[in-house]
Amino acid sequence: MHTEKRQGNHYYAMVNCRLFGESDFLLSEKNNNTDLALIVRDSRIEAIVARKDVPADCSQIDLNALRVLPGYIDLQLNGCGGVLFGETLDAATLDTMHSTNLRTGCTAFLPTLVSSDDQTMAQAVEVVRHYRHRHPDRVPGLHLEGPYINPDRKGIHDARVLRQPTPTAIDFLCRNSDVIRMVTLAPEVCPPGMIETLCAHGIVVSVGHTDATCAQIQAAEQAGVRMATHLHNAMRPLTSREPGVVGAVLESQTLCAGIIADGYHLAWENLRLAHRLMQDRLLLVTDGTPASGTTLESFMLGGHRVYCQDGQCRNLDGTLGGSALTMEQAVINALACGLPADAVCRMATINPARAIGLETTMGQLAAGQFANLTLVDPDFKVQGTVSGGELLLLNA
Repeated sequence: MHTEKRQGNHYYAMVNCRLFGESDFLLSEKNNNTDLALIVRDSRIEAIVARKDVPADCSQIDLNALRVLPGYIDLQLNGCGGVLFGETLDAATLDTMHSTNLRTGCTAFLPTLVSSDDQTMAQAVEVVRHYRHRHPDRVPGLHLEGPYINPDRKGIHDARVLRQPTPTAIDFLCRNSDVIRMVTLAPEVCPPGMIETLCAHGIVVSVGHTDATCAQIQAAEQAGVRMATHLHNAMRPLTSREPGVVGAVLESQTLCAGIIADGYHLAWENLRLAHRLMQDRLLLVTDGTPASGTTLESFMLGGHRVYCQDGQCRNLDGTLGGSALTMEQAVINALACGLPADAVCRMATINPARAIGLETTMGQLAAGQFANLTLVDPDFKVQGTVSGGELLLLNA
C-alpha cells in the first residue's frame, strides 16, 4: 500500500536526481551525474542548473538518485480508478482519473469518449472545457473516438450510435475545436472535405476503427490525417496484396500511431517491428478503462458488460473492451519487450506531446514547460510525480 508525502511549496529544487532529457535522453543520466538540479516555481519548470547554483531562498528536495522524466502523457484514456468518463461526465470523474494517474506516472491525458449520441458529446465538450480552463496541465483537451467509424471494425463500440457525419455534426466539431483535441474516425465513412475541414480548425484527426484500404489511408494522410488509433486493433491488417491500414501507417514517413503495450492487444513482435519502422512516430497509450489502477472485475463500456481477468478486458463474446493498463506498466512492458530505454521514455512523453502539437508546454525537461514530472527507480517503477508544480512522493 502506498504511503504519500506532498510538497505544498511550489518553489523548490529537485536535487540528487538523474534527469532524463529529450534531446540526448540524458542531461545527467549519460554520465550517471546527479549534480544537476531542476527548479520548479509555481506550475512551471523554471530552470535546470548545477546544484551549486541553486538560489539560497529555494528549498532543496533530495530525491536519492531517482530518475526524473517528463510526465507521462496518455492520449487515449476512457477511464481509470473505477470511473468511466462517458458514464459520469463531470469534474469529479476527471479528478479521480487524474489522481489515479499520478500514482502510475501519468500527469496529462486526453479524456476519451467512445462513440456516443450528440447530447453526450456536447456534454463531454462542456465538462472538458471548464476543467481544462482550471487545469490546462492535466487535460489538454478531449479525444472523441467515434462515432464516425466503420461498423465492420467497431470493436466494443455501441453499434446503435454509429453514424455518418452530417454537415451539422462537422460544424459542431469545428465550433468546439478549442476543446476537441483529437477525433478518431474511419475515412471511408466520412464525406469528402471533412478531414481537411477538421484539420484547418486545429483538430488532430486519427484513423481508427476503419476498414480503409492502404490507398484510402494514403489519401487521408494527404488530406491532413496525422495519427492512427491503437495500431493493429480495429483496423484492416497488412496482407500480401493489400497493405491495409497497418501497412499504410508503417510505410508512411509522417503518420504517428498510438499502441497498446499490454500483451493482449498485439504480439510483442508487432510492437518491436512497429518501433523499428516508426521510431519516434510511435507512442504509448493505455486505452484505459475503470479497471485501470484497480482490482475491478467488470464494468460497462459501449453498452457491453466487460469482464477483467488477469489484466485482460473482454465482453462475453470475447471482444476486447479497452484495457486495464496504466502508463507505468506500458513503459515497463515496452522495456521488457526489448525496446531501448531512451526510446520508451520518448514514447510516453515527447512523442505524444508532439503528436497533438503540445511539445512547447509538455513532454520535455526544459524551462517554461509545465512542471509535470515522473519520478522512477532504476526499474522504472513510479516513486512519485509532479503535477502542475505539486510534488507527490509515494512510499515516503
